[in-house]
Amino acid sequence: MGKLIVIEFVTLDLVVEDPDGADGTPWGGWAFRYGPEAVAGDKFALGEVLDAGVMLLGRATWQRFSRIWPGRDDEFSRKMNAIPKLVASRSLEGVEAWSNSALLRGDLVKEAAERKRERDIVVAGSGSVVAALGAHDLVDQYRLLVFPTVLGRGRRLFDRPLGLALESAERVGPAVRLTYGRDAAA
Repeated sequence: MGKLIVIEFVTLDLVVEDPDGADGTPWGGWAFRYGPEAVAGDKFALGEVLDAGVMLLGRATWQRFSRIWPGRDDEFSRKMNAIPKLVASRSLEGVEAWSNSALLRGDLVKEAAERKRERDIVVAGSGSVVAALGAHDLVDQYRLLVFPTVLGRGRRLFDRPLGLALESAERVGPAVRLTYGRDAAA
């Protein structure tokens, strides 16, 4: 049985919107203000998950990543390019721009639940995908890279009450990586 792992760049007030500034919001680019080393490499400690798991991405995140990763050749980029990628989209016709990508056909929640039985699934960014999976209690773990920024506006990671259990906390450059699992008492 695999885990469904959500990885997100977040602010202290849990805003996930526009960390790189590509969406053009007035507050965008907050994660990248700390330099490329703050966001580069395996900051979420995925390790073996990238070797044996599958990545699930929404359309916008996949499109952004498909412009970034294929041209890179460091060890982490090779893993990102090699991992099987499922793209949840109703509008894309094809996903040939990034190797090992396939459109997720069928119901997102049902497909994620079935695939999670076989292997770990990593969801990066992809706010609407995370919201849908969270609403159906499919997320097993959140790995959050929390930057020392408060925006006071923007789309937040959570929009409903949720009990979580802290698994680990570690400083990663200017940020803190917090890993939360399900709270058995909640």
